[in-house]
Amino acid sequence: MSRLELGPGVSTKIYEAAKPVYDLAQIRAGYNLEFIYGYKDNLLKEIKYKIDTEDELVITATSTENGLEFSAVVQPIPYETKIVVKGGEVATCMYDAAKENNIDERAIIALADVFQWSIDFAMDPRVGDTFRFIYEEKYLAGEYIRPGKVLAGKYVNAGEAYYTYYFEENEENIGYFDENGASVQKLFLKAPVAFKYISSGFTTGLRYIKAFNVSTGHRAIDYAAPSGTPVRSVGDGTVTFSGWDGSYGYRVGIRHNGTYSTNYAHLSKIAVKREAKVKQGDIIGYVGSTGFSTGPHLHYEMIKNGVKINPLTEVLPPGQELKPENKDRFYETIKE
Repeated sequence: MSRLELGPGVSTKIYEAAKPVYDLAQIRAGYNLEFIYGYKDNLLKEIKYKIDTEDELVITATSTENGLEFSAVVQPIPYETKIVVKGGEVATCMYDAAKENNIDERAIIALADVFQWSIDFAMDPRVGDTFRFIYEEKYLAGEYIRPGKVLAGKYVNAGEAYYTYYFEENEENIGYFDENGASVQKLFLKAPVAFKYISSGFTTGLRYIKAFNVSTGHRAIDYAAPSGTPVRSVGDGTVTFSGWDGSYGYRVGIRHNGTYSTNYAHLSKIAVKREAKVKQGDIIGYVGSTGFSTGPHLHYEMIKNGVKINPLTEVLPPGQELKPENKDRFYETIKE
C-alpha cells in the first residue's frame, strides 16, 4: 500500500479499521487487493480483498474533516448462481468421464464427496456406471468462477442406484439425504482416502491393488498411492496405537466404538498421537512404504468384535432419518 501514496497515516488507518473483522497481516505476496477510486474526484472509495471462494473483505473510505476514515466488513462474494444438470458414463474412471462431458473437475469432486459414505471411488466404479447431478455454477461479472453446491445426484454402480439430495431440515440439520429421507452420512466413510486424491486417474493417483481375501490370509484392503497422500479416519474414535509396528511400519489404530476399530499401515508419517480423539475425515497420517512393503501404498483394516472383516462388504446401519413432520416438505423439495 505504501506504493500507492495514500498519504501519511492512511495505511495504518486501513489496517486498524480491518483488524476487528480480518487481519491484513495474513495477506501474503502475490495476493490481490482491489482499490476502487471515484470517477470524478479520483478519491479512494473502497478496497476489496477476496478472503476465500465464499467471502470478501470490503473496506469503505469516507472523506471527513480529518481526512479519510475507514470501516470494514466481511461479506459474501456477490456471485450470480446458475443451476445446471450434467452427467456421463464411466469408461475408465470418473475423472475421465467428467472431462469427456465438459464437467469442471471441482464439480465432480463435490459429487464424489456427497457419495463418500456409499461408494469407494478407487474400488467400486465400473465400466458402464452412469451418473447425473444438479449443481450450482458461480459467476462474477458474467465470468464462470467455480462450482457451488451439489443439489441432487444419482450414481448407478453395477446396476445399483444411489441417490442424494441437499435439504435443510432446520438450522442444526443441513446436509444430504437419500430418496427415503435418511442422511447419507453413515458411521464410516467408504474409503480412507478422499476422491480428490484420485481425480487425476488411477495411473498416477490412488488405485485399488489388493483385495480382502480370507483364503490367502490378506484380511485388508490395499490401495497404491503416491507417498505423502493424506490418509483420513473413516469414523469418529480414539487413537489406540500410533507408532512403529514391525512389518506394518508406521501404523495408526483407531477404536470407533465397542464393536469396530480400524488400522492404517505402512504410513510415511503419522499425524496423531495415542489417545487423541479424532473425527470422521480427520487426517491421521500419510501414505508411505514403511515396514514390509514393496512400494507406496495404504494397508487398511477394519476389525469387528476382534475379527478382521471386509470393509467394502460390511453392511452398516442407515443414517439418521428426517423427522416425520419434515418428510412431506422433503419429498416436495426433491420433486422440484
